[in-house]
Amino acid sequence: MDQQSFQDVVQFALEKEKEAVDFYKDCAETSTRPGMKQAFQEMAKEEEHHVKMLENFTPKKVESLRIKDMPNLKIADYLVDMEFTPDMKYQDLLILAMKREDAAYALYNNLANQSGDESVIKLFQILAQEELKHKNRLEKEYDEVFLKNN
Repeated sequence: MDQQSFQDVVQFALEKEKEAVDFYKDCAETSTRPGMKQAFQEMAKEEEHHVKMLENFTPKKVESLRIKDMPNLKIADYLVDMEFTPDMKYQDLLILAMKREDAAYALYNNLANQSGDESVIKLFQILAQEELKHKNRLEKEYDEVFLKNN
């Protein structure tokens, strides 16, 4: 992959990460549950870290990054998609966030699978795992609050 193609891929990922920052800031403002308000703020900061990582990215820097295994609870697989509204119930907010993370995870995995360049593959595998980490955190909260108590 030439340098321009790599930069195009990184720019695409940057746009997705910036959208995620805005989304989690909106979730933090909307959430009335103190623990999740903080969790959404933390996720916004993690997405901001991804933005900074991507802004300073080169194929050479990818080599030093490690891919971590993360379990996929797959709770979001069985829930209905929805749109964000400022007056969302907490359960719906979690569902929306899980679905967004699941979509981002799938997108990054697909991009990794479509590339023939090892540095791009690794970049998208790392981003996929980061999105899966967020999804896992949200699914654990959903399980604890809405599934175990019912």
